Amino acid sequence: MIPAPNIQQVVVVGAGLIGSSWATHFLARGLDVTVADPAPGAEQRTRDYVERAWPVVARLGLAPQASPTRLRFVASVATAVEGAHFVQENGPERIELKAPLFQEIAALAPADVIIASSSSGLTASALQAGCRHPERCVIGHPFNPPHLIPLVEIVGGSQTSPETVEAARAFYAHIGKRPIVLHKELPGHAANRLQAAIWREAVHLVNEGVLSVSDVDAAVSWGPGLRWGVMGPHLIFHLGGGQGGMEHFLTHLSGPFSRWWNDLGKPELTPELRAALIAGVQAEAAGRSIAELERQRDELLLQLIALRTRAEPPTAP
Repeated sequence: MIPAPNIQQVVVVGAGLIGSSWATHFLARGLDVTVADPAPGAEQRTRDYVERAWPVVARLGLAPQASPTRLRFVASVATAVEGAHFVQENGPERIELKAPLFQEIAALAPADVIIASSSSGLTASALQAGCRHPERCVIGHPFNPPHLIPLVEIVGGSQTSPETVEAARAFYAHIGKRPIVLHKELPGHAANRLQAAIWREAVHLVNEGVLSVSDVDAAVSWGPGLRWGVMGPHLIFHLGGGQGGMEHFLTHLSGPFSRWWNDLGKPELTPELRAALIAGVQAEAAGRSIAELERQRDELLLQLIALRTRAEPPTAP
């Protein structure tokens, strides 16, 4: 595997929303980026995305020699992977399309090059089946948008080597991401499953008439969501136990939480519930466009990331 500090030529396969965001982040870290996508208009859409996102990554801090001019665009995977040091795949989230794409990349990329997939739900085992050198295939799932959100989930498959997992972790950490390593494969990985669990209960509360859509969002974003932006649930509950910490918390509050777990809802997304959620979100947005909401999200995230960066020790290389 190519050591993280030596990775300079990164290939992004698939120039949709995630691929364009990844390209922006790699460019901001001073890397040379080749994007491959045969779709008509893909190059212009990618360059437009990078241009719009550049002020955001500039506020996060640019590496020396970082520049959008280091972006190269090609139509074919074969041309893209020549001289590649790392490949980030971002094809459609469908196994019948993604697996052949992975096999094509693996057939062409140098044997010591990691091939990471941004897949949000497919497993590395499914993607690496039939690949040349499957031991270098791994999931590297970002949170949207990758140029702003630090988290990357790394998941190896049944044929992935431990060296690949560690090399991928080191590379993502080297370029300023916050990688976590899953020790088992699960559909949806970890962070999306946590999101799904919270959203399931949020939808249940709307369906049962307990809260409006906007009040559910307020309950999360102005309550536990504020704490989750600083610490995860375990450390938060450790503090909730006072001087006794997590031990005291579990002794005195695990009973109520267990009962709440047993009472959590399992809503079905009926046409009526879907309509209620859509109407509720439209009311909450209050006429703000998607672009306006994205700007608000990004501005607040930039400020929060800056605060956390100043407060926390650097991630281990």
